[in-house]
Amino acid sequence: MPDILTKLNGAILDITLNRPEHGNGATDAMAAELTHLINEAPDGTRCIVLRGAGSDFCVGRAVAGPPPAAEALAMKRAFDVVFNCYAAFRNSPIPVIAVVQGRALGFGCAIAAVADITLASDKAEFQVPEMAHNILPTMVMSSFVDRVPRKAFTYLVYSTAVINAERALSFGIASEVVAAAQLEETVEKVVGAILKAPLPAIRAVKEYTRTAFDMPTAGAIDFARNIHAVTNSSSDMRKPS
Repeated sequence: MPDILTKLNGAILDITLNRPEHGNGATDAMAAELTHLINEAPDGTRCIVLRGAGSDFCVGRAVAGPPPAAEALAMKRAFDVVFNCYAAFRNSPIPVIAVVQGRALGFGCAIAAVADITLASDKAEFQVPEMAHNILPTMVMSSFVDRVPRKAFTYLVYSTAVINAERALSFGIASEVVAAAQLEETVEKVVGAILKAPLPAIRAVKEYTRTAFDMPTAGAIDFARNIHAVTNSSSDMRKPS
């Protein structure tokens, strides 16, 4: 079976990490494929839904052992596969929904954080375990930098604590927490709301959230004024969904 499964359901691109026997631990090849799938989503895709097969979302990166000694530049290029994956989530014009039903550790916690919306089961668990293994988790930290408040950020990294879904919600990693039995129903409701919206509005929300939070307040307000006028004047806003 492939390590990543994809299915296009109308305007929804379903992506499933498919190594359930390994907690969906992601190889570098999987990270590269995930980047490609998000960046090259088919025309007309309005929403990407990312899941993990089995009981876990993703327990981190599947590393075959300590990396070979290399010069810093070569190491940087090797790790770009992960940074590029996070960038795909941020830069895609299509909203990405992560559905977390079990453990989201390391890389899994990072992609849960960097997704536009993260729906979590009340059984989900989140952790940044790298410091306990003598690894500086800078890659995960880069996914948190515009999502997680500083106090929560440093607690997660230094303590390596496992936190529950409600704590992940308060830390800004999750968007909503629901009972495990209601998780798929909640996904359907959120996806349904997105699909009812006109495509220009879907894209404009992503464009605004990607940019506005890094702008001074006055600039963010001006950007809202401009994108409001441009988007709402589009004839596509008046087409039936």
